[in-house]
Amino acid sequence: MLSLMNLALLLTPMSAHPLTLAAQVGASDIVGTFPSTDLDTLKQQCALAEEHGLNISVIERPLPHDLLVHGRPGKETQLKGFKALIRNMSTCGIRTLCYNWMPDDDWQRTSFVAPERGGALVTEFVLSQVDQTPSGETTSAAALWQHLEFFLKEIAPFAEDHGVTLALHPDDPPLPNLRGQDRIIVNYEAFERVLNLCDSSANQLCFCQGSFASGCEDIPAGIRRFAGKIAFAHFRDVQGKATQFRESFHDTGKTDMAASIRAYRETGFDGPIRPDHVPTLAGETNENPGYEMLGRLHAIGYMKGLIDGTA
Repeated sequence: MLSLMNLALLLTPMSAHPLTLAAQVGASDIVGTFPSTDLDTLKQQCALAEEHGLNISVIERPLPHDLLVHGRPGKETQLKGFKALIRNMSTCGIRTLCYNWMPDDDWQRTSFVAPERGGALVTEFVLSQVDQTPSGETTSAAALWQHLEFFLKEIAPFAEDHGVTLALHPDDPPLPNLRGQDRIIVNYEAFERVLNLCDSSANQLCFCQGSFASGCEDIPAGIRRFAGKIAFAHFRDVQGKATQFRESFHDTGKTDMAASIRAYRETGFDGPIRPDHVPTLAGETNENPGYEMLGRLHAIGYMKGLIDGTA
């Protein structure tokens, strides 16, 4: 079975000029960042995208969830925030909410100016450069799993009732411990465990190729393994492994990217897929490492070529 996935872009900022470029290079979907729990704000973002013939189909990062992850006082307030966001997404017709269970909130790097082809700048992670002393109270892996199960059993049925799918992003980097803090979503086995925590059609995955590539997983095999449970995909690549890696252009990394696209197509994936953590090119400020615009335009062209070439 062949699929037609939706090319998506996360834009920083999501303003008129980047939206125009996204439409011109053939993207159909926009990935919106967390807009607060105010419905009018989300409606304004959707209207702006629609002015350019584009559709916001995903909301992701950075979602307020640290108290939920660690099971600390105030988690009920954050749970209410998730429910408010899901209600707003349902009202606006946005069907996918991408979240993570990283105890340090988001992806971690030790450099944002590592050199790539032609002097382009990429992000890099070197474990030996990280101070492994805990900065405060830590949460065990067992507790992280307990808190995730609580979250899913509270949120997944609610999301399902509102026509919204949850897509869990793996930890980046995929290390079982960082700065003295356990981390749990670090391999394919963890993804399997997540799917078994809560029996709901809303309990699905964000398949981030770069995170799993740095963990030395087989990417096309993973796409096939989780077929039917991938709601959203991050199409990126790296050089190296979890303890020391750097981002790459889509054509200079370690993964067979054509084989990845072929796996998506053959398993019927028809959801949004976006380039992620692209190099910063000449003339760009690198104020948003991994999220500047020129590398995204190159990535969309590369992805369209692979999609057409595997048809």
